[in-house]
Amino acid sequence: MCKSDSSHNTPKQRYEPLDLAELTLHSVSERKHLAQVSGFAKVADPGASFLEWLDTLPDCFGAKQLRTAADAIVAARKADRPVAMAMGGHVVKVGCGPIVIDLMQRGIVTAITCHGATAIHDVEVAMLSATSEDVGDTIRDGRFGMVRETATFFAEAAYHAEKNKCGYGQAIGEMVLTQELPHASFSMLATAAKLGIPATVHVAMGTDTVHMPAMADGAQIGRAALTDFRLLCSVIKDMEADAHNGIGGVWCNVGSAVILPEVFLKALSVARNLGAKLDKLHTINLDMLRQYRTAQNVVGRPVAPGFGHHITGHHEILLPMLRQAIIEKYPGNPI
Repeated sequence: MCKSDSSHNTPKQRYEPLDLAELTLHSVSERKHLAQVSGFAKVADPGASFLEWLDTLPDCFGAKQLRTAADAIVAARKADRPVAMAMGGHVVKVGCGPIVIDLMQRGIVTAITCHGATAIHDVEVAMLSATSEDVGDTIRDGRFGMVRETATFFAEAAYHAEKNKCGYGQAIGEMVLTQELPHASFSMLATAAKLGIPATVHVAMGTDTVHMPAMADGAQIGRAALTDFRLLCSVIKDMEADAHNGIGGVWCNVGSAVILPEVFLKALSVARNLGAKLDKLHTINLDMLRQYRTAQNVVGRPVAPGFGHHITGHHEILLPMLRQAIIEKYPGNPI
């Protein structure tokens, strides 16, 4: 106890510093170690191949998850199991559409899923070779989102879906092709339509600029999006593990923090309710931040322990790296 001025009536302290002389110590050789030299980074030689470089990354955290994710996707395609990529709008805005298109063309990504914002950016890129307005500049005078061409296209796509009894994603992709938009080769939805790959668009009414003009028909949009939800349920049901090798499909969520994780959870429940065995499904979340819904509804709750994977970082870095790892590990069309 510290000495105090006797002129003050200092209250007695409840605690005194603990005497640590009786602590029991043990040898460091008896301890389990989480970090070991065998898992440390190696130094890649100049001119190393991508796989050689990938193998030099430390065997922990993000690098380990990246390799595991690539292995899961390759294994799924070798077993003829679906690989679905669900994407937020930033996948298009940061220029990663060509990465996804290449994976579709190679037969690696077998289904794509997005929300309304992703679809808008995808179409505008096909239409204009550019997208994404400066919201801070246009929100103050009411010009934000008030563009005629995009709104007209999506209103016509909802009508096309109604007329042809198809989903929103298919209708949008087909219209990009039939209208021969000048940069259609950059459209993921058009590529999916051309290849006959399921493409679903999951719309939350009022979240997208194309819902503001009077030409938007909520009933048509809703029916088209509901058709897409039921199509997605079919895709996820098919992710059931192969009876012979136990390998299931892969769900990859890229940059959607709320809408697509919620859609996935409901579609997964539908598939399981109809008898699908999906514990061996691999789920992957790629984003700059770890969010509650992606942690719970993508990586955590839906799958068995060890089958959910977080890879945190920028899309424009992670997606090209993931693609390269996949195609180096399994070049050509898997099927």
